[in-house]
Amino acid sequence: MSKKKRRSEKDLSEKRIENDITAFLKSERDKHFNYKQIAAQLKFRKPEAKLKVATVLNDMANKGAVKLIGRGRYMYAGNGKSGARGVLIGTIDMTRSGHGFLVGDDNSRDIFIGTKYLRTALHGDKVKVRLFARRKGARPEGEVIEILERARDTFVGTVELATDFGFLIADSKHMPFDLFLPPGKLKGAKQGQKAVAKITGWNPGSHNPEAEIVRILGYPGENEAEIHSILEEYGLPYNFTPEVERDADSIPVEITAEEIKRRRDMREVPTFTIDPADAKDFDDALSLRSLDNGNYEVGIHIADVTHFVKPGTLVDKEAVWRATSVYLVDRVVPMLPEKLSNNACSLNPREDKLCYSAIFEIDDKNSVVNEWFGRTVINSDGRFSYSEAQEVIDSGEGDMAHQLQILHNMAVAMRKRRMDAGAFAFERLEVEFDLDEKGKPLGVYFRQHGTANQLVEEFMLLANRHVAAFIEKAHKGKTFVYRIHDRPDPEKIDSFSTFIKRFGYKLKREGDSPLPKAINEVLREVAGKREQNIIETLALRSMAKAIYSTDNIGHYGLGFKQYSHFTSPIRRYPDMMAHRLLTLYLDGKSSADKEEYESLCQHSSKRERLAVDAERASIKFKQVEFMSDKVGEVFEGVISGVTEWGIYVEIIENQCEGMIHIREIDEDYYEYDEENYCLKGKGYGREFRLGDRISIEVVKADLIKKQLDFRFVPETEE
Repeated sequence: MSKKKRRSEKDLSEKRIENDITAFLKSERDKHFNYKQIAAQLKFRKPEAKLKVATVLNDMANKGAVKLIGRGRYMYAGNGKSGARGVLIGTIDMTRSGHGFLVGDDNSRDIFIGTKYLRTALHGDKVKVRLFARRKGARPEGEVIEILERARDTFVGTVELATDFGFLIADSKHMPFDLFLPPGKLKGAKQGQKAVAKITGWNPGSHNPEAEIVRILGYPGENEAEIHSILEEYGLPYNFTPEVERDADSIPVEITAEEIKRRRDMREVPTFTIDPADAKDFDDALSLRSLDNGNYEVGIHIADVTHFVKPGTLVDKEAVWRATSVYLVDRVVPMLPEKLSNNACSLNPREDKLCYSAIFEIDDKNSVVNEWFGRTVINSDGRFSYSEAQEVIDSGEGDMAHQLQILHNMAVAMRKRRMDAGAFAFERLEVEFDLDEKGKPLGVYFRQHGTANQLVEEFMLLANRHVAAFIEKAHKGKTFVYRIHDRPDPEKIDSFSTFIKRFGYKLKREGDSPLPKAINEVLREVAGKREQNIIETLALRSMAKAIYSTDNIGHYGLGFKQYSHFTSPIRRYPDMMAHRLLTLYLDGKSSADKEEYESLCQHSSKRERLAVDAERASIKFKQVEFMSDKVGEVFEGVISGVTEWGIYVEIIENQCEGMIHIREIDEDYYEYDEENYCLKGKGYGREFRLGDRISIEVVKADLIKKQLDFRFVPETEE
């Protein structure tokens, strides 16, 4: 269906849409979709076209032409083999209580599967489920009839010993079963230690799967044990195998005279890098020089990783699997071995380095009038940290002051033009920690994002955008890797608009005023206010997620029709893919295999999400550790989440988040009002709303569960 020629969205005849829907659902008869997914498959982008699809689907369901599954999801209703059986394919979302839900491609989870009908399926497993006959008004239920693919077979947890056997109590809230460790399978693990166990078998008649210890991590609360357990939990590595290291060591890194002759020599052009103070790899550099016609030549130089890492090698296969570097609180887990990431590929100062460059001629109106893409050799004149570059920009004095000031002025103009064109202005605070030599957090602070950061950001965006635009213009129809970002769900935007009204803000969208402009105005108004973080968080949650794809739909959040990731190949595999494809087409070769690259895009998107989740888990652990000696202390906080079981509160001074369980608030009975993000007391009428400022006392800091428990402190107690 993805290869279907896009037809005009003016062709909205109900019969034509119904025929297309039927054809698509028939081709995917074991799956179920919501109207947005179906509209995307029919190549409809405009809201009115999507709404027409929803209307047609509803009519088709009423007359039995499609089958309605759960809330707002549809599947083929013909007499085909799968459709007749009511068999669905999806993944299992497991709960602590031991039952599960079938999750579709749209993350819906309305099909309930009782514990006895899971047939040993676990969280994340891809399964086939047969639906039970459904009573009118009852929720859909089913049973697992086949496990198609296991999500994992290893689990992190705490060892509980008996005499000569034991159990592993899994950390994951999605694993409701303890793993039985038979005699001889403990591998020296001691009581209370954290360990990794692998499932070796599971008799369907047994409540517990059998397992064996494969790795002992240490004791709970120890930094190495906890960080390694986070990596294990998300299926992320924390070292390279000896085989991969040997393959990296065998890669020739000497830059020969012959190689330099094949490249554009930029070694005499003033060049520098700007990175965080603690950075160990530098994958991008900037250069600037004046041209005879009064314009400037700006070079954006990116480490030429693909010169060293060839397809099919062990290093490349490892990079494909990792797909990204992982940035935890106390370490970086790199995508490439150190020989490459910190040495051969890193654009270290005063060393000849091989690059893939985007060279732009920019006029006095800060517009690109000429561009060139290709391989270069550079020699960086110096390395700036962000704070050092900021000082030079602010003072106008120091090394490379002339170049930095000109690039800064260009970046300011480009940023303004981008915002005026409809880009979002999200700039969330980033939490960082002062750590001692053992990884213990001594303090929490927020990373400053100044104009030096924006300078680098604007030129990286420029390169990423123009590379993608060049491919679409000069090599139209050829396979390429895009970073895409879809339009937000109108329902989420409506919900966000309703929520901010209670703070006195309005999403002003009179006439044809674009959504990004309206949201940016709210973000400007809320800057520095107590509700800033909550409103920024909800604004982000209302957006779609950016992903990698070979199908370009543009990047809505940045306001770009074409966008790729080209500028960070040391830490992102999609950037390596972009480099290889650009080389292929500059050399006049035919298009690469779309299916192969789409599969790599999907894998990279998935690994990116895992890396982000692991990063957040490491931050959460350090926040809990930081608060562990503050039990009994009172802080001001903002309600950051409301659920039927309690409220989440974020401490204002350090953004550490904890929970007040509903049973701990007071003696009143509270009801959850999902629509208004609040808990309402039935007896005394007190309300706890998202964004409310309250005082809390730290009751417990649980390092094992990585969670903080708070108690509500009424004003009279302060």
